[in-house]
Amino acid sequence: MNVLFNNILLLLFGLMVSGSLWGQNKYTLSGYVRDAQTGEDMIGAMVAVPAIGSGALSNEYGFFSLRIPAGEYQVIAQSLGYRTDTIVIKLNENTQQIFKLSPEGVQVEEVRITDQSSDGNVKSLEMSTERLSLKTIKRLPAFMGEVDVIRSIQLLPGVQGVGEGITGYYVRGGQSNQNLILLDESTVYNASHLLGFFSVFNSDALRDEYTLYKGGIPAQFGTRLSSVLDLKMKEGNNKEFHATGGIGLISSRLTLEGPIVQEKASFIVSGRRTYGDLFLRLSPNESINTTRLYFYDLNAKANWRISDKDRLFLSGYFGKDIFKFRNLFSNDWGNGTASLRWNHLFSSRLFSNTTLLLSDFNYGFDANTFSGESFFYSSGIRDYGLREDMTWFATPKLQLKFGGEVVLHRFNPGLFIPQENTFLREVSADPDYALEGAGYIQGEHKISNRFSMGYGLRYSFFNQIGPGEEYGYNTDFSEILDSIFYDRGELIQHYGGLEPRIGARFTLDERSSIKGSFMRTRQYIHLLGNSTASFPWDIWVPSSRHIKPQIADQVAVGYFHNFLDNQLEASIEVYYKDMLNQIDFKNGAELFLNNTLETEILTGEGSSYGAEFLLKKAQGRFTGWLGYTLSRTRRRIDGINQGEWYNANQDRRHDVSLVASFQAFPRWNLAGTWVFASGSPVTFPIGAYIIGDNLAPLYGDRNSSRMPAYHRLDLSATIDAKPQEKKDKKRFENSWNFSVYNAYGRRNAFSFDFREEKKEVVLPSGETETVSERKAYKLYLFRWIPSVTWNFKF
Repeated sequence: MNVLFNNILLLLFGLMVSGSLWGQNKYTLSGYVRDAQTGEDMIGAMVAVPAIGSGALSNEYGFFSLRIPAGEYQVIAQSLGYRTDTIVIKLNENTQQIFKLSPEGVQVEEVRITDQSSDGNVKSLEMSTERLSLKTIKRLPAFMGEVDVIRSIQLLPGVQGVGEGITGYYVRGGQSNQNLILLDESTVYNASHLLGFFSVFNSDALRDEYTLYKGGIPAQFGTRLSSVLDLKMKEGNNKEFHATGGIGLISSRLTLEGPIVQEKASFIVSGRRTYGDLFLRLSPNESINTTRLYFYDLNAKANWRISDKDRLFLSGYFGKDIFKFRNLFSNDWGNGTASLRWNHLFSSRLFSNTTLLLSDFNYGFDANTFSGESFFYSSGIRDYGLREDMTWFATPKLQLKFGGEVVLHRFNPGLFIPQENTFLREVSADPDYALEGAGYIQGEHKISNRFSMGYGLRYSFFNQIGPGEEYGYNTDFSEILDSIFYDRGELIQHYGGLEPRIGARFTLDERSSIKGSFMRTRQYIHLLGNSTASFPWDIWVPSSRHIKPQIADQVAVGYFHNFLDNQLEASIEVYYKDMLNQIDFKNGAELFLNNTLETEILTGEGSSYGAEFLLKKAQGRFTGWLGYTLSRTRRRIDGINQGEWYNANQDRRHDVSLVASFQAFPRWNLAGTWVFASGSPVTFPIGAYIIGDNLAPLYGDRNSSRMPAYHRLDLSATIDAKPQEKKDKKRFENSWNFSVYNAYGRRNAFSFDFREEKKEVVLPSGETETVSERKAYKLYLFRWIPSVTWNFKF
């Protein structure tokens, strides 16, 4: 393994050096591609010079750069759903050009997973990467009328939902906390509302395209083991004022955007709130009408084009859940993120993005006991970060990205504060501090028309720092032998290492290609909780002297083929993931307000492997995709199941997603999704024994049983209020969406409850005797859930 690792590193540096040369008498054509109606930068637009077969895609800030020989050329800029812009340029010096693309006059209804060209899945270097469009998911069935980014990615191969109605997800055998979620580059630590039934992302505030990396993760991303979900907020229309919103059965939302200074500065503000608590107030029952249960979100962003070379962005998100029951207890939890970004163009080929970041997640709980005692509990995590990303357009065949980041973490594992007039005492788990950072370089090199490579190298480090107290234990962690106190800023423990990334694409012909990738990832912070999903009371903790970083190596190979003039796309990817230092817990682990969490943790290895199949139709009146995943995920940890391999919580052998959309009439779009998943592993009692007059359950090996299989059908209909051809003439647009979640009323098991019951039995002697037995009762959450939402824009 070490020999292979060293060879990969040598290959990466060799390719970077060999690709850095370019010819003479060449000039740079650079600039931006923007939406002509809104003024927003366009991601992934193609700028091409057909005469010499050269082209480039605009980056996440709309910037592009081409290095081409001097001469006169026809240059085209194009993007799916926009009119192509063509100009003629005489290039005898470095030149800047801004392309403004107008949306097509006739909107084409389509379901698509990627915003690339029709053969982009074959010819692009990317694999294990999905680019989704909000225009797609807004036509699909929505749970309780709420369009949800997280639910949409659960419909993709290799991505599995955590459970019924829950927005958490697993990617290729990884745990839900091994997924990095970014909003304008800030980390979102808990992406769910109402204990997981809704995500924190208001779709009206997001840019149309977002990206999920399941494998082949670029070196600019790290900190998590399994995946990266990269979301960007809209910039705001810099030409005219717009309002967008919707009113549903349980929530409403409103978005305002417009120019601050025409075509130079703009803003967007978006809010969302549920209002179930307003209806509770109508109840005559005091226990109900005093209950509060709702969540809200607020997104805001402003940007300013200072000059042709400089631009500032300031964005923020704040969301909170509130639950209060009379005066007995209340709890709230929420996320806050903020980012200040500066784009600067050092030259026509060197682009810079500098970002200051803040991320905060907190959880609080107030309670008053019947005996008159009261207390407050809180926990959370806060980050302060600085990030620098540089893009160098070295040659037409070589583009390099490099940069780094540093983040200061503050962990609050738990603080218990009693109120006045109580005999309870204050208890706290000591806060932890850590400094995490990384540097990276990555390149994409077109070696020939048929062969391209992507390569990257990331070095990450993690320093646990004081103040804090570390304990020394005996070999089985059953006894504390000593302790050491560290002052503020003093180094407690250091970890670090290289994370190579490499990918390749070989085009077999115009319709098919083979791709492969390898990546190593490291995760230095860990989420501790006894549930399979990420709930707000779970605890984030750093790597320490006793808790090592998690490490994963993943290899993937894929075959991609298009049929029927690129109207039908097919792919198969196989992968193998090897994971070290995986965390599980002892039976009956106690995590609440525990200063010695390492005594409750067990670590070991894990593996996941599988195959993902995707068949997609992205053009025409009938569109959609069929995805199927066959996989297995296992763990082996000393102290669990006698040290033998066992099924991990996220092991699902079969996972199927069928997504379909049909433009039945000019105003009517019909859509449906059907999902099937094998039952997840669970530990059930295999017997019972008698203690006194009661039955006590006897449990089998960890995860030796399985839940029943899960399947569900969702349906929706979207009706535009006016015929499509008249919409451009109207300043007010509106539509209705009708959805049914779980259309055929499947009682999918959420959990099982084992209860002891007494019954009379007749003995052979004719006498009766009372005996105890345990019965299993299935708990299910949802059957038919209809919803209706009115959406508007003006």
